[in-house]
Amino acid sequence: MIARYTRPQMGQIWSDENKFRAWLQVEVAASETLAEAGIVPESAAREIRIKGADFEVARIHQIEAEVKHDVIAFTTAVAEKVGPESRWLHYGLTSNDVVDTAQALLVQQASVLLRADIEKFLEVLKRRALEFQHTPQIGRTHGVHAEPITFGLKIANWFSEMQRNLERFDIATEQMRVGKLSGAVGNGAHLDPEYEELICKRLGLAPAAVSSQVIQRDRHAFYVATLAVIGCTLDKIATEIRHLQKTEVREAEEFFSEKQKGSSAMPHKRNPITCEQISGLSRVIRSNVQAAFENVALWHERDISHSSVERVILPDSTILLDYLLARTTNLVDTMLVYPERMLRNLNSTGGLVFSGQLLLDLVEAGVLREDAYRIVQRNAMQAWREEKNFQELVRADPEITSRVKKETLDRAFDLNRQLRNVDKIFNRVFPM
Repeated sequence: MIARYTRPQMGQIWSDENKFRAWLQVEVAASETLAEAGIVPESAAREIRIKGADFEVARIHQIEAEVKHDVIAFTTAVAEKVGPESRWLHYGLTSNDVVDTAQALLVQQASVLLRADIEKFLEVLKRRALEFQHTPQIGRTHGVHAEPITFGLKIANWFSEMQRNLERFDIATEQMRVGKLSGAVGNGAHLDPEYEELICKRLGLAPAAVSSQVIQRDRHAFYVATLAVIGCTLDKIATEIRHLQKTEVREAEEFFSEKQKGSSAMPHKRNPITCEQISGLSRVIRSNVQAAFENVALWHERDISHSSVERVILPDSTILLDYLLARTTNLVDTMLVYPERMLRNLNSTGGLVFSGQLLLDLVEAGVLREDAYRIVQRNAMQAWREEKNFQELVRADPEITSRVKKETLDRAFDLNRQLRNVDKIFNRVFPM
């Protein structure tokens, strides 16, 4: 059973302390690379790496309050620790060389946690899909009984979708694994491209093939959109469980603890609050996508309109998705399932859900399809309106019994016949 979400790691990634550490990591990588090339003194690179690490977040904030520029505040605070060798700090760089490259490092840190979340969720989905692989359930289209499925088949569908989400996530994460140190307009005026490549390699990043003063924001839009798509899947699962938890359905429900209470006024209530939280918070991630899309169009080689937005949407979206993946994993892991109720609901219409198979059997017996449809629908509508047993009406209809053998009619209402291909589908989803 997955514990309640208490992990602070994702939030810490987006803390000021960790952000400034990432900035320093870029500065150190740049100075050490340039020192190896003989451009920056080795002693300066060493001092920046060792003494620069003693910077204080409070001091950065104090300086920023005066200069109104976060990167200048950072470099000033680091320079105070480094001393005279600090003249080589930030050599050949512009602010966004540091900020955008460091942001790529932060996104990679967040993505490691999110990928682990997805893999854990996939494990739970697979286990529960196999658990209910052969548990019959009525399939519903438009909210109305359609034809039989199994509950495991429903969960296998969720699993397959999350596999696609993982593939999309890996692509989006890789597209965010880029840095840039090409200067104020991206022309490499102060650092040659080969140094940019070496610095990025030192950081575990690929250099953007071309950039302006910033890494282009189509990457960020794609990344946030991918997080939102994953959130949509979690919303879809939570919505389905909410439907199955309805009093009239009650085929599955989220776990309800012994001391839990559902309503201040109605002691009987067992409300799907976790599902509703998942659905609600998924909307927040989706709303962040619009802001990410708006960030793609910047003025000329750069404006600052995207920066304030990303300070909100990147931490919020990754933290929220981390939370939602943990909550949904726990939801599915502890979900209460009622196979007897599923079977009772499936049988509640007296075989009405086998009308499609009966239609095909009549066609195979030589009845024109339009005639077969008319005959089956006439009995189906009578069963629907008068709450009669569809199978009994069919067996009493001479227009059917005169054309179809009793054995054929029996087989038309055979549940196992409807579910005969479930194992084949599972073998495609979970290949051995």
